[in-house]
Amino acid sequence: MTVSSQRISRSVGDSTWKVFWHSIIHMPWTWRIMLGYLAFMLFLPTAAMLAGSATLGPAEFWRIATSPIALSTYDVTFTTSLIAALIDGVFGILIAWVLVRYNFPLKRFIDASIDLPFALPTAVAGLTLATVYSENGWIGSLFAPFGIKIAFTRLGVGVAMMFISLPFVVRTVQPVLMQMEKEIEEAAWSLGASSWQTFWRVLLPPLFPAILTGVALGFSRAVGEYGSTVIISSNTPFKDLIAPVLIFQRLEQYDYAGATVIGMVLLILSLLMLLVINFIQAWGKQYD
Repeated sequence: MTVSSQRISRSVGDSTWKVFWHSIIHMPWTWRIMLGYLAFMLFLPTAAMLAGSATLGPAEFWRIATSPIALSTYDVTFTTSLIAALIDGVFGILIAWVLVRYNFPLKRFIDASIDLPFALPTAVAGLTLATVYSENGWIGSLFAPFGIKIAFTRLGVGVAMMFISLPFVVRTVQPVLMQMEKEIEEAAWSLGASSWQTFWRVLLPPLFPAILTGVALGFSRAVGEYGSTVIISSNTPFKDLIAPVLIFQRLEQYDYAGATVIGMVLLILSLLMLLVINFIQAWGKQYD
């Protein structure tokens, strides 16, 4: 590169930075507060994780990310989260349907209790679930005679994930159901459609984007869950150890590189899930 081309590129870069800082200075104060808050709460921590993982070579990064124990935690975390979200998708639709279409005693109480996982500390939720689903608990004792152990197993992890992800499905589907006119169902019945045909051909198409969004949100929430799952599981490698708990174990062992790599993998996968959720929400606007 010649001296003149270097000067031109330097001048272009300086002018770009001047335009950038000029635009920031003359931004409305609301924009500056927003960008500052996002920078300190979101962008800088993410950049710090990226910088920490960049200190490792690609070969070392791949070795840690694909170690047998890491792959096992990915399987437990993502597979169990997906199953829990799908189960909540089925029962979440049923709960939302009953809350919207029927009046019954204690309806407001039940409706408010759906948001309990949002307000309840996850450690308290894990302690409660571990107590109830243990072999001596109210629910766990019912399955113990059949040789089914729930608490301190992978099944218990799934129960905790179902508990914290259920509100996402219900609260996503419920507003759509409230906007749907019941006369549409009555019109389908008058034309000879059965209850199943009415649900499959009339109700499900406009509900489907909301259902997918709720399941995706519940899945992403379950993937990052730590407080409740760490209590109800035995945290045994290759059994019911999840990725967030593995990160904490790495930190306890002062293995900051291993914790950073596992966290980076979860970050990449979480970003991909956010893209999928945004795509589903944009696709669902065609039904608005």
